[in-house]
Amino acid sequence: MPSFPEKFLWGASTAAYQVEGAYLEEGKSLSVVDESIAPEYADTSIASDHYHRFKEDVSLMKELGLKAYRFSIAWTRILPNGRGQVNQAGVDFYNELIDELVNNQIEPIVTIYHFDLPVVLQKEYGGFSSRKIIPDFIEYCRVLFELFGDRVNYWLTINEQSNMFLLPYLISFTENSDQSKLKQKYEMNHIMTLAHASAVKLCHELLPNAKIGPALGISPIYPKTCDPKDILAAEKAEELRNTFFLELYCNGRYLPTMQAYMRGNDCLPTIEAGDLTLIKEGKCDFLGINYYDSKTVEHVTEQDRTKELVINKDGQAGTTEKEVVEGVYKGCSNPYLERNDWDWEIDPIGLRVTLNRIYQRYQLPLLITENGVGAIDTLTEEKKIHDTYRSDYLKKHVEQVCFAIVQDGIEIFGFCPWSFIDLVSTTSGFRKRYGFVYVDRTDTALRELTRHRKDSFYWYQGVIRSNGKVL
Repeated sequence: MPSFPEKFLWGASTAAYQVEGAYLEEGKSLSVVDESIAPEYADTSIASDHYHRFKEDVSLMKELGLKAYRFSIAWTRILPNGRGQVNQAGVDFYNELIDELVNNQIEPIVTIYHFDLPVVLQKEYGGFSSRKIIPDFIEYCRVLFELFGDRVNYWLTINEQSNMFLLPYLISFTENSDQSKLKQKYEMNHIMTLAHASAVKLCHELLPNAKIGPALGISPIYPKTCDPKDILAAEKAEELRNTFFLELYCNGRYLPTMQAYMRGNDCLPTIEAGDLTLIKEGKCDFLGINYYDSKTVEHVTEQDRTKELVINKDGQAGTTEKEVVEGVYKGCSNPYLERNDWDWEIDPIGLRVTLNRIYQRYQLPLLITENGVGAIDTLTEEKKIHDTYRSDYLKKHVEQVCFAIVQDGIEIFGFCPWSFIDLVSTTSGFRKRYGFVYVDRTDTALRELTRHRKDSFYWYQGVIRSNGKVL
């Protein structure tokens, strides 16, 4: 393998609600995701107890060799009421975490919003369904930029805005609304895009040397066959799932095809004077890419009616039910790809496809902010975790990143797999593990929360030491 760029950011990622715990300690209030984690699995009250063990965890990051650590800040820990009084205990925690990272030569990459809207704002005005959230979000961003901007050079505005509107369990609808759920989705998406653009502008104003962008959940779309009807379905699915969001972020515009779709389905958002100017002015510096798998679709018939995706939460292979978007496409399986127990299709080349599609069109630097495989890991009597499936998965994806840089000329400046440590999966708790570091607990038994290095920890350590030459 040729080497990666000299200062390539080999990192790893987590999110506050999934790893910190202490969800009502020292002034923190609840977020909507604290309340929506599947009740049959671990809640967010303890999680991986990173809040109390962050120094131990950063020491493990240093041993692993991380050059960067991508984490999110909990809005509810900084501003428990969503706005107004700043919680000093929350500020102290993140100051200590950031200082610990910097002192260990680990670049902090901060996600401003990772699904965890304060419950108080959801109850007060419906969260992102109301434009009232924009000044509250700007205030939150201002607090973060002013408190931590002297040490944080890379910021991510919103995590997976695209997935929030494709996976219904990630957003909160307003009950008894006159609007359909589809209409609510596109209204919220527009308001969230305004919040993103406002954050970008504020960052450029307050922190001119910092870089800021979104983290998108992206899956390339393939047609089931070369039947032109399947080709068209794949093109429309790509627009609906990926390009729609990319065009808003990068070019500040609504695709004509998406405008036609929204008009035809009575879900065109309310666009006020100045909105599109603001979105266009919120020009990001880079794009964060969360990549796990590709999607395959086929054309829909007159008998196919809209159906929401039913995800596999238990690791029982074959229980996923693909979505149907009436008149546009329906999901199907790809016979050329292997699948894990959660029915996620493993497609390393799809990552290279994604990187090419995005970079060749927008020519913005790319940071891979998530990539990984969830699995049921086993702790042996010798306290070992032999997760060769994880190393193999990541090895194949790192190879494709290298090909994208060397052969395709794509500017990629970092790779931050999901996740540094085992954490609460949003849909599957601790049954589904992603980390390089094992946390000794289950959904029901806390045990000692002891950290154990997995085999993949040592594999990734070698990758970082060789700057990607040795996989």
